[in-house]
Amino acid sequence: MPAQNPLDRLELFPVSTRVENTPAGSRLSVAGCDLEALAGEYGTPLYLYDRATLDSSVQAYKEALAAAYPGASGLTYAGKAYLCTAIAQWTQVHDLWVDCTGEGELHMAAQARLPRQHILVHGVNKSPADLEAAMAQAGRLVFDNPIELERLVSLYRERPGPSPELWFRLRPGLAVDTHKHTRTGQGDSKFGLNVDEARRAIRLCLEMGLPLTGLHFHLGSHFRDPEPLGPAIETSLDLIAELRRTTGWLPETLSPGGGWGVAYHESELPQPRIDTYVNFIAGKVIAGCQQRDLPLPRLQLEPGRGLVARAGVALYRLGVVKESADRRWLLLDGGLSDNPRPALYQTRYSALPVRDPDRPQTGPAWLGGPFCESGDVLIEALPMPAVLPGELIAVPVSGAYQLSMASNYNGARKPAVVMLQDGTARLIQRRETLDDLVRRDAPLFT
Repeated sequence: MPAQNPLDRLELFPVSTRVENTPAGSRLSVAGCDLEALAGEYGTPLYLYDRATLDSSVQAYKEALAAAYPGASGLTYAGKAYLCTAIAQWTQVHDLWVDCTGEGELHMAAQARLPRQHILVHGVNKSPADLEAAMAQAGRLVFDNPIELERLVSLYRERPGPSPELWFRLRPGLAVDTHKHTRTGQGDSKFGLNVDEARRAIRLCLEMGLPLTGLHFHLGSHFRDPEPLGPAIETSLDLIAELRRTTGWLPETLSPGGGWGVAYHESELPQPRIDTYVNFIAGKVIAGCQQRDLPLPRLQLEPGRGLVARAGVALYRLGVVKESADRRWLLLDGGLSDNPRPALYQTRYSALPVRDPDRPQTGPAWLGGPFCESGDVLIEALPMPAVLPGELIAVPVSGAYQLSMASNYNGARKPAVVMLQDGTARLIQRRETLDDLVRRDAPLFT
């Protein structure tokens, strides 16, 4: 059910969000910063990241792991959620590993001077350039399929000097309850090796003397029930126990991926508990290792959206209010180009006006963008107050899988990004310029 009090939506916003009372009325603020002033300085759409929320999210995962798992453990930040130089640097404040997919994200990690041992490489179809970059820069490389392993055998033979440790990606034939486009572990998934392929791959690694040290699987992203992880952990531990008997091999690290969900809409509150997720995984690994007389591996979790989604707020300026049949349209200056997730995954978002966010709601509104697509709708049927052109609208939970999937559709320029902390705003990614849109072009005529 929609929130009766619009301020109930504050639970979706960063932890530093407040409603400040001013002589001109109430205003939303984040980290003590004036959102209207930020929009005036940097333009809209504008993406804000709250440092306090980023830090507290990491702390929650670390505390849950420390309490639930007696063995070594760690966190890998999924760069695909959102990566830029400043975010990569922030990960190192917390001693996180960073998952990079391809030479582009590896280059971004290099720009931030991430240490090799903190870079982990994933990818279902790594190009020769991706593999070369991973060999040169990564501490760990997760191979996905037999063909890739054959290519790696050649690279390890040819390459002198430091090389990454290898993990393999297991496809357990299971999936979590999530959108079909974000399921990754089922039998017909494009990701990973089935159990028979994994057996053969591990034996090849051992025969060739390759540094195989880890097992990874991932069942899907943005789920709330950890139960499907249980059979996948059992499958992984069964395989490990078998391989110890037949080859003597044991992994140093077990990574059951990430993907724990967050609330995007008030109907999804309260937020899924991080300790519920961590306790389930840790309990299954501990019990499973005891039953099979296996030593506890390092447990490496890979939260992506869980660390950054709630930290992000997207600010839009309302351009047009119009009525269409039975709908009230609030047309914003951003949408599909900076956030394709509603179109891709039917994700439900929420929003509040920055000015007087607690004013009474007057009925449902459809928040759409300016692009030439009927699917350019950010939010459907959201109770909203009467708002006027020129007002700022804040959309919470905008920190993950938005900017990393953004496009230049209709010539849109990717927005500026600002980090907020203790009343201070720091630009961490400038807005694209018109010249940026044509920088790669080669003219037909000169």
